[in-house]
Amino acid sequence: MRVDWTSALRPHHYVHMNARMHLSGAHASQEPDEGERIAVAAEVLGLLADRTRLALLRRLAAGEADVTTLTEATDATRTSVSQHLARLRLAALVTTRKEGRRVVYALRHGHLRRLVDEALNVADHQIGHLPPHD
Repeated sequence: MRVDWTSALRPHHYVHMNARMHLSGAHASQEPDEGERIAVAAEVLGLLADRTRLALLRRLAAGEADVTTLTEATDATRTSVSQHLARLRLAALVTTRKEGRRVVYALRHGHLRRLVDEALNVADHQIGHLPPHD
């Protein structure tokens, strides 16, 4: 089953969910089949395949931040940053908490930090900052 995170941004705000995303204990112990794992991984990687979102996640890997801080860390407008953060939140890659009137964002888990770090390491190898290593 394909999980379509982008559908959450369509006019009717539908989010396609599957059994693995359901919070009841009945589904929590089931292992996803390989096709489902690949589909979800492809959706996550697709979300990372945007310069602004990758820059936001890189900044959040250093710690929590609000929209103003995240806007300063990217070359994007505040509106664009907010829209990208909404997509990351809907995809459950970042969490939010209120601090007075501010909304503070954080990475949901360390796996995402490592994924971003590895993508940047691959980029370093591709552009020649590090020697190839196989």
